[in-house]
Amino acid sequence: MPITSAEGRSADSAAVPSSADAAEPIMLELVDEDGRTIGTAEKLSAHVSPGRLHRAFSVFLFDDAGRLLLQRRALGKYHSPGVWSNTCCGHPYPGERPFVAAARRTAEELGVAPALLREAGTVRYNHPDPLSGLVEQEYNHLFVGLVRDGLDPDPEEVEETAFVTPAELEKLMGEVTFSAWFATVLDAARPAVRELIGTAAGW
Repeated sequence: MPITSAEGRSADSAAVPSSADAAEPIMLELVDEDGRTIGTAEKLSAHVSPGRLHRAFSVFLFDDAGRLLLQRRALGKYHSPGVWSNTCCGHPYPGERPFVAAARRTAEELGVAPALLREAGTVRYNHPDPLSGLVEQEYNHLFVGLVRDGLDPDPEEVEETAFVTPAELEKLMGEVTFSAWFATVLDAARPAVRELIGTAAGW
């Protein structure tokens, strides 16, 4: 299971927020239990206990050998720093299509465009994060796909990456901390994963 650090990314290739970006709050799309938009909320406020149900996405990319690309979240992130999770996850901007947001954030965080990306359903969950005390109340749009180009992770977002087989993932989950939502979103995405890469890879 080769693990690659994100520290090698050149400084000028990392996204540098402008003063305007720093001043403007990041807004999320609030939804009802059926995923219909009902308003917006500032990102951090939506995650403060008990949390507010909002739209999110999770991406699972695989290489041609059927290994899943994981990322370890950067140590400087305010939510779930330093834990391992799926390839990419985040929140669409209000009015942004989840598919567009998933492709955008994959490029921003990992410096790569998926060779293929397809919808894989939705899952709704309520997961408190024991490390930060924040709560994930999310209506999550799932995406699965393939990655064939080299990665160029943004070190402000990603600490490390690794491609893993199912057996390697099981071993890793017994050794390190994963995000509170990881197991839920992976289980929900498994049917689409098997449809994408077949059953031989063991997912």
